[in-house]
Amino acid sequence: MTGVYLDHAATTPLRPEVRDAWLAAQDNVGNASSIHGAGQRARRVLEEARERLAAVLGCQAIEVVLTSGGTESVSLALQGLWRRRPAGASRIVLPDGEHHATLDTVEWLVAHEGAQASPVPLDGFGRVRAADFAATLHGGAGAALATALVAANETGTLNDAAGIAGAAAAAGVPLHLDAVAALGHAPVDFAAWRRDAPAGAGLVAMSVSGHKIGAPVGTGALVVSRTAALEPIVHGGGQQRGLRSGTQDVAGAVALAVAAELAEAERAAETERLWALRERLLARLAAELPEAVVLGHPESRLPGTVHLHLPGAAGESLLFLLDERGVSVSTGSACQAGVAEPSHVVMALGYSEAEARQVLRVSMGRTTTEADVDALADALPAAYARLTRR
Repeated sequence: MTGVYLDHAATTPLRPEVRDAWLAAQDNVGNASSIHGAGQRARRVLEEARERLAAVLGCQAIEVVLTSGGTESVSLALQGLWRRRPAGASRIVLPDGEHHATLDTVEWLVAHEGAQASPVPLDGFGRVRAADFAATLHGGAGAALATALVAANETGTLNDAAGIAGAAAAAGVPLHLDAVAALGHAPVDFAAWRRDAPAGAGLVAMSVSGHKIGAPVGTGALVVSRTAALEPIVHGGGQQRGLRSGTQDVAGAVALAVAAELAEAERAAETERLWALRERLLARLAAELPEAVVLGHPESRLPGTVHLHLPGAAGESLLFLLDERGVSVSTGSACQAGVAEPSHVVMALGYSEAEARQVLRVSMGRTTTEADVDALADALPAAYARLTRR
């Protein structure tokens, strides 16, 4: 990888240890559903990987449904819960500022299956307050399901996952938590968040993705509690509790398990290191680019994410100028069909549509160095001055 890469929240480099484990598992021939010896050897490798991943996620191995990544996991959770909803339940409770994997799935259910979206406002830091979540759960007609981010993928703000899960349990509503951005950077514990939940309610599903923690693209999982009622969205074989069909990716499961174990083992040390890099960057920007406004919660947050509002400068233009200097960052907004959109997350914080186009997301990871941070701090003020003609 050349240049300065500061877009780890989008995807992070494949870990060498994971690559080795992945390739070694690929050498084993056998379909894990076959009953001959080769198939059963593949099954053992697969189930060992599932157990290792479950230990990191705080769940039982049987609750781990392997998927192709976060988007599929979210879609399976939301569509699956919706199609097994109680009679008369029509609302989907979701906070403002959710990832597009969630927003677009709910939007489809609203347009095609009669769902009603019940938004939950964010506070000024981009947090979902558990009290607001609870009020929305109880407001209006019956809630079919609820969903929320553990960590905001744009701002990096952490939500009170335990409080949100408790509110859903008290309301008797099944809850999905999107832990894609949180895994490897914040505590993730399915069982702890689910504690004392009634059957079929409270936290029943949690999504994670492999390529955010150094596993290959195309790996991920949905944790589904034993008591959850989900309708599968892909049929044919029923290999994973009937919830997901298709030949299981043994090597992908091994790679995901190894990446999760490594990320969790180094999480405390990496949190401290990335927090120091974040403070180094913010100190430089405070001195050289005081116009920059840091979004998100200052403390309850992912350590390596810095979301900036840069008044008067289009984020997309800044991105291109930085790219010319060999620095890769993100606007933090959706880009569909090649058209950059204003950040719906920033708009949920009370900014205008024009202001929501004036943002950059800087996300650091395990390969980020002080030199990388300094390169951005050197390049960004000049790029900003060029666009605003200071």
